[in-house]
Amino acid sequence: MAVNLVNVEQVSKVYGTRALLDGVSLGVSEGDRIGVVGRNGDGKTTLIRMLAKLEEADTGRVTHNGGLRLGVLTQHDSLDPKATIRHEVIGDLEDHEWAGSAKIRDVLTGLFGGLALPGFEHGLDTVIAPLSGGERRRIALAKLLIAEQDLIVLDEPTNHLDVEGISWLAGHLRTRRSALVCVTHDRWFLDQVCTRMWDVQRGSVHEYEGGYSDYVFARAERERIAATEESKRQNLMRKELAWLRRGAPARTSKPRYRIEAANELIADVPPPRDTSELMKFANARLGKTVFDLEDVTVQAGPKTLLTHLTWQLGPGDRIGLVGVNGAGKTSLLRALTEACRSQGDVQPAAGKIVVGKTVRLAYLSQEVAELNPNLRVLEAVQQVRDRVDLGKGREMTAGQLCEQFGFAKEKQWTPVGDLSGGERRRLQILRLLMDEPNVLFLDEPTNDLDIETLTQLEDLLDGWPGSMIVISHDRFFVERTTDRVMALLGDQALRMLPRGIDEYIERRQRMEETATPASVAGSSAPKAAPAETVSPQAARAAKKELQKVERQLDKMSTRETTLHAQIADNATDFEKVARLDAELRELVAERDVLEMRWLELAEEA
Repeated sequence: MAVNLVNVEQVSKVYGTRALLDGVSLGVSEGDRIGVVGRNGDGKTTLIRMLAKLEEADTGRVTHNGGLRLGVLTQHDSLDPKATIRHEVIGDLEDHEWAGSAKIRDVLTGLFGGLALPGFEHGLDTVIAPLSGGERRRIALAKLLIAEQDLIVLDEPTNHLDVEGISWLAGHLRTRRSALVCVTHDRWFLDQVCTRMWDVQRGSVHEYEGGYSDYVFARAERERIAATEESKRQNLMRKELAWLRRGAPARTSKPRYRIEAANELIADVPPPRDTSELMKFANARLGKTVFDLEDVTVQAGPKTLLTHLTWQLGPGDRIGLVGVNGAGKTSLLRALTEACRSQGDVQPAAGKIVVGKTVRLAYLSQEVAELNPNLRVLEAVQQVRDRVDLGKGREMTAGQLCEQFGFAKEKQWTPVGDLSGGERRRLQILRLLMDEPNVLFLDEPTNDLDIETLTQLEDLLDGWPGSMIVISHDRFFVERTTDRVMALLGDQALRMLPRGIDEYIERRQRMEETATPASVAGSSAPKAAPAETVSPQAARAAKKELQKVERQLDKMSTRETTLHAQIADNATDFEKVARLDAELRELVAERDVLEMRWLELAEEA
């Protein structure tokens, strides 16, 4: 029988006139891996702070098992700014002691990319004071994970981690014996790590078995049973449930609730996006040209990030862009943005970017744009426009869009200066959409957004007919909102990944294994025969052909989607269906051949 580690009994907490938690009773036992979700401001962080006894409850009590070893990662670290990373993370251990620990080696490699901490000028001997918030947070996380704990409490542990870091952390936490309570908005991470969910809503905490996907099924079932009117059945949860069951690979291996009831909920829900219909709208709004890049070189200062890049962003393209930090994701978006805003007058270091004449670009950067703090929320939105056309006949007023983004009527009159970081991020996205762009660049749009707001943003983007590039470490958001994933692997090239982020992780792992120094095996080992080298000219030719093949695959994918839609529309016309089916089979065969050629070229380039 599992030992109970923490008990929360009838706990309440009030801020001002608002009850964040009202008579909540919970428990954490050995082996529990609990994910905490809920809207920003509903009390998630307050709950885990009281769980860890960092904050006192107004009523009720929290008890810890005797001798409990507790580790907590808060959103503000307590590192000594005068200390070095070595002192904070390794402590007094000698080099041979910590280097001999598989656990310490795994944590340092997973969070920092190597035992020498390649991202820090002086490695382990780097002083903490001048480091950025993201770097300090990784150090605090490493310090926590290296220690022995019975229970780990983590508040947004994936912040400032890239896709690889998040993937490593998920694997690490799955294999730890420590119990875990984790607040995060990263839905992929919740699915990978957690076996129970706590949903904090209006002063109460609802418990669910399983990860995020199981929680969606269970919450939808609970709402189906509790609902007394049809309007409740038409909420966004049904759309996300439809996505989980149809749009993406099954993320839950052992659903603990009735799937039949879940399927009944989504029986009349169409796929999240009508791709062929959106393409028609996109072509009408954008024309044939959006961004055409020909032999482009992108630089950041003296550093060259991309070379000989030939690529097209077409009307209706929805691209997820992933890559190692510093590979040039943001720099690429900035180069496209500068070319657009200067109407082609500002060009990259080499090559040419052609911008379509009808392009209306909106760029959501990682920095939250400063607004007049005295403006009300609604006034800040109405500054841009009073009404917005979201495509496919959907028109909203500024007030309606504010409500959809979680700004209720009374909240719309809150001064901008009183908003939290997450609320300002929401307002920034709102203002972008109000300007009716037809091209969106979103650089880390999920920062500071809670899951409910992310779901609403995804719903808006489902029907948005334009071109879009998304940079995000949130795998769920990338898969949910984009149709294709492209990667910057640090080799100055942009590559298409047919299998998405899973393929990116696999490629990065192979690259790291290849880069492992052979000297580890000993200097006396016989030298391997030199690998066959490819001339720069051949590599450049392979890269150009690779980009050509990627464009052909894009067109084939669009045509395949159209054929599927035409077959469905003409289901009773057997002669036409047979003709369309024959064309589809031929297209699939051509695509298979082209994908094999793509794999060959990827190795050469």
